[in-house]
Amino acid sequence: MFRTVFSIGLFAVLGLIALKFIFGIFGFAVGLFVWLLFAALKIALIGLVIYFIIRLVSPETARRLRERWSRAG
Repeated sequence: MFRTVFSIGLFAVLGLIALKFIFGIFGFAVGLFVWLLFAALKIALIGLVIYFIIRLVSPETARRLRERWSRAG
């Protein structure tokens, strides 16, 4: 009987340790993904602002840029 109780307790503790480890890694991965997402959004926003400035100052250059990037896709 003590052996069964000890085995159940041991598996419960090992399960808790495994869950903490798995969710610790998962939490880190989610944090990294969110950080990369916000970094990409900042870079895209800066590029958009630069494009609109070029579009106001030199519409011909903006047209060439738009043609160059639209052909690439």
